[in-house]
Amino acid sequence: MIPRYARPDMVAVWSPETKFRIWFEIEAHACDAQAKLGVIPQENADAVWKAKDVEFDVARIDEIEAVTKHDVIAFLTHLAEHVGAEEARFVHQGMTSSDVLDTCLNVQMVKAADILLEGVDRVLAALKTRAYEHKDTLRVGRSHGIHAEPTTMGLTFARFYAEMDRNKARLINARAEIATGAVSGAVGTFANIDPAVEEQVCAEMGLSPEPISTQVIPRDRHAMFFATLGVIASSIENVATEIRHMQRTEVLEGAEFFSMGQKGSSAMPHKKNPVLTENLTGLARLVRMTVVPAMENVALWHERDISHSSVERGIGPDATITLDFALNRLAGVVEKMLIFPDNMLDNMNKFPGLVMSQRVLLALTQAGVSREDAYSMVQRNALKVWEERTDFREELLADEGVVAALGVDGVNEKFDMDYHTKHVDTIFKRVFGA
Repeated sequence: MIPRYARPDMVAVWSPETKFRIWFEIEAHACDAQAKLGVIPQENADAVWKAKDVEFDVARIDEIEAVTKHDVIAFLTHLAEHVGAEEARFVHQGMTSSDVLDTCLNVQMVKAADILLEGVDRVLAALKTRAYEHKDTLRVGRSHGIHAEPTTMGLTFARFYAEMDRNKARLINARAEIATGAVSGAVGTFANIDPAVEEQVCAEMGLSPEPISTQVIPRDRHAMFFATLGVIASSIENVATEIRHMQRTEVLEGAEFFSMGQKGSSAMPHKKNPVLTENLTGLARLVRMTVVPAMENVALWHERDISHSSVERGIGPDATITLDFALNRLAGVVEKMLIFPDNMLDNMNKFPGLVMSQRVLLALTQAGVSREDAYSMVQRNALKVWEERTDFREELLADEGVVAALGVDGVNEKFDMDYHTKHVDTIFKRVFGA
C-alpha cells in the first residue's frame, strides 16, 4: 500500500488496530456462545468484555510476538493483560488460529467491499449525469482507431455506465461469497468446539457459517473476490484509455480538468497532460497483479498450509486500497471532464462525408446493385476522399453509376446525420431504464 494512492477510510479497514479489534470481538462472542452452552463459566465470558473499550497496544503485541513468534498467541497474551489471566483462561477454547485469522480477514474484506461499492456508485452517478448531458452530442465512432460511423458522446458514457453497473453486480456477488466465517477448530471437524459457537460468532460478525472448512476457509472464495476487483480495475482502465485518446492534441474531443496553478510539464509550459487517467491505467495494473496470486492460493496442502498467508497480508490491503482510490479518482475525472463538441464535428468532417459509406453501400444493394459491385462503387469514391481530401458526397454525385442507381436526391438523402442517432433513446432506455 502506497500512501499517495490511499484514502483514510479504506486504510483504516486494514490497520492493526482494526484487526485486533475484530480479533477481540471474535474471541469475546465465542466465549459468550461457550458460556451459553455451559462449556465455560458465564463470569469468565463476561470478564472478557472488560476489554471492549480497550485500545490494544500494537507495539506491546509486537513485543510479545518477537518472543512467541506467533501473532494470535501474542494477541491473546496481551488480552489477558487487560482481562486478567484467571478470567481469560477460557478464551480461545477449542479454537485454532485460523478461526480468528480467516474470520477476521473476511470481515475486513466485507467492509472493504462496502467502501468499494460506494466508489462504484459515485462513478455510476457521474457517468449517468454526463451521458444525459451529451446524449445527442455527435462524435465519430472509431474501430481500429479509424473513423467508422457517427455516434454520440452520450452513448460513450452510457456504455461505460452499463459496464460499471455490471461490475457493481459482480462486486455484490463477490461480497456475498466472501462473507463467511469459520470457528470449527483444528482441521475443521468441530471436535473441540460446538458448531453453535461458529453460528453465534458469525451472526454477531455479519457473516454466514462456512458450510465446510478445513483449518481454513476455502480460498476459491477469495480468488473470486480478487478476480472481481481485477475486472473492475480493467473497466476503470477502459474509461481512462478513452479519455486519454480524446485528450490527444490532434483529437481533443475531451480532456481532464486542468486546475488553476496546475503545471503540465517541467520543461514545456504549454502542456496539459492526461496525468490522472494515465495514473488510473497504472493503478489498474497494480490491482490486476493481485489476481493470479489469489488464484494460486486456492491449492493448499491437505487441510491447510500457510503459503497463502503472506500473500493475503499484502494483496488484501493493496488491492482494495488501490481500487478504492482509483474509483474515486475516476469519478472525479468524469465529473469535471471537459467536452469539446465543435472539435468532435471537426474531426468527423476531416474527410467530409466518408462516415456515410455504409449507408450508401446498403442503398445501392437495395436499388438492385450486387453487393460486390456496390462495394466497389463506394470504395473507389471513398479512396479518393482518403487520398485527395475531396468531399465524399461530391464524388458520389460525379459517379454516373452511383447516380444512375440512386439518383441525385437519393445520394443527398444518405447524408442525414439523424439517421445514425434515431435509436439513441432506445439504447438509453435499455441502459438506464427510462
